[in-house]
Amino acid sequence: MKQQENRVNLTAGRVDAFTCPTGKAQAFLWDTDTPSLALRVTPTGRKTYVFEARLNGATIRMTIGTLTDWPIKEARTRAQGLKMMVDAGTDPREVERDRQAAVTEKKAVALAKVAADKVQALTVGDLWPQYLDEGKPKRRPAWKPRYRADILLMSSPGGVKKVRGQGFTRVGPLYPLMAMPLTQINEDTLKAWHDKEARQGADYAARALMIFRGFLRWAASKPEYRGLVNRAAGSAPAILDTLPSTKANKRKDCLEAAQLPGWFAGADTLGNRTIATYLKALVLTGARREEMAGLRWEDVDFRWSRITLADKVNDTRVIPLSPYLAQMLVTLPRVTTEDGKANPFVFAAKSASGHIEEPRSNFSKVNKHAGVVKLTIHGLRRSFSLLGEAAGAPAGAIAQVMGHSPDSIAEGYRPRSIDALRPYLAQIEAHILQQAGIVFDATAAPDALRVVA
Repeated sequence: MKQQENRVNLTAGRVDAFTCPTGKAQAFLWDTDTPSLALRVTPTGRKTYVFEARLNGATIRMTIGTLTDWPIKEARTRAQGLKMMVDAGTDPREVERDRQAAVTEKKAVALAKVAADKVQALTVGDLWPQYLDEGKPKRRPAWKPRYRADILLMSSPGGVKKVRGQGFTRVGPLYPLMAMPLTQINEDTLKAWHDKEARQGADYAARALMIFRGFLRWAASKPEYRGLVNRAAGSAPAILDTLPSTKANKRKDCLEAAQLPGWFAGADTLGNRTIATYLKALVLTGARREEMAGLRWEDVDFRWSRITLADKVNDTRVIPLSPYLAQMLVTLPRVTTEDGKANPFVFAAKSASGHIEEPRSNFSKVNKHAGVVKLTIHGLRRSFSLLGEAAGAPAGAIAQVMGHSPDSIAEGYRPRSIDALRPYLAQIEAHILQQAGIVFDATAAPDALRVVA
């Protein structure tokens, strides 16, 4: 037998000197000390120890290991142990398969536990960036800029030097929740957090809670996080009962008719016609501040006297361009950027967006000049609605110009055409100008357009 011809007492020298003959796929050198052990070599020079024996009339062979991993003595011991299994009627290959399966299963269980522990340890802060990317309202292309700014401010760690004034920004009320695991957000922990923040300001804490409830709704909508989130935690009676009354805190601020002369005069003292026109436009149209701020020149149709606004309810809405507002817009400077390109926004500003973003400083100056207190920018929108009623315009026409959904108005109005809206908006504008003491000649030629770098 060839096996007998290649049987020697395996030594380190003989093992090193053994090579595969030319033309052979492999060669074996059998051990006389342990007959079931052989050294196998391939044409590439790879050497491994193998075990061979007969079980139930069939030859079985198993690889023990490479020459570098198994010294001769250990290889013999391993081969002897395998021979004892065969003599006992056990197939060592099945034993090895069972062992490997057990190892694989153990690793899988360990990995699953690590993954489960990792999921259980997910914190609010881990998901917060994803929420900012994906949590925008349905049917909207992005967060409303002011709401996103509120989210970032509420979750800020603070400690940043203030842009206006001295000192550093405070820690946002949501920031303490960022380090909490999702599984620990429940009624008790959320109430403890809210009670602590409410001591700093009840309304501010309520606003933070509203934002966080939006986060919980978003997380609960994700299959991978649903089991970790208690969506109802923020709506627990123990928390809701401590919130400020919405009726008591519902804003009712607006410009009264007697305040209009001083307020419009105050806008004219700003020395910035763009911001002055922007603030007046909010009163004259009832538009939301973001809608008017994002108005582009391409959305202003001077020929057919109409403007297109980005709308909260629908994608856009078209309203008439009233005479006085048209004259203010046509005389605004067309701004160019530093690279010489035309700024596309009507109310251009040196901001990241290219348009007015934060008008509150100038708005406060106008209010101070007019002696008006506790008036918010949203109050200008409310002013348009009330002044429109005083002018005798139908509630449906007022609501359509403002961008209210039809089902939110008691009248249940049917949308009017632009031409049908036009006289009502002109009527409202004329009433506002009359109350403000502004004499306007719609036939007067507007100033020439100017380009400002």
